[in-house]
Amino acid sequence: MRILLIEDNPADILLAREALKEIGFNGQLLVETDGLSALKYLDQLATNGGLFPDLILLDLNLPKVDGLEVLKMIKESSELQSIPTVVLSTSDDSMDMKKSRKLNANNYLVKPLDFAEFIDMLRGTLTHWDSDQGRSQRVA
Repeated sequence: MRILLIEDNPADILLAREALKEIGFNGQLLVETDGLSALKYLDQLATNGGLFPDLILLDLNLPKVDGLEVLKMIKESSELQSIPTVVLSTSDDSMDMKKSRKLNANNYLVKPLDFAEFIDMLRGTLTHWDSDQGRSQRVA
């Protein structure tokens, strides 16, 4: 399983890496730190026939191109729209949630402050999307 994490906060990137390590994730974690570089990366994959990520974890508050715009571009692209895209944000603002749903986010998760809760949330997300895609890799 390949995960693309689009996140600009180094502490949150480290948190995600540590949580994935804790749950025994042995797939590939790709990281883009701003919306523009993430869109360029995905466009390059589409243009060159590369392997798309199996799951995108998307922060909303990104530099250069914000997360809602990234989500919109992904879900409007015929090549990218089928990639499950989960918003993973500190924002629990109902308007952010509503906008994300309207742009066809596959889920909206609020980052918990507690590391154990973050691990559980990430485990559940990976188990859902991994089994949804019919993969043989099992998330422990």
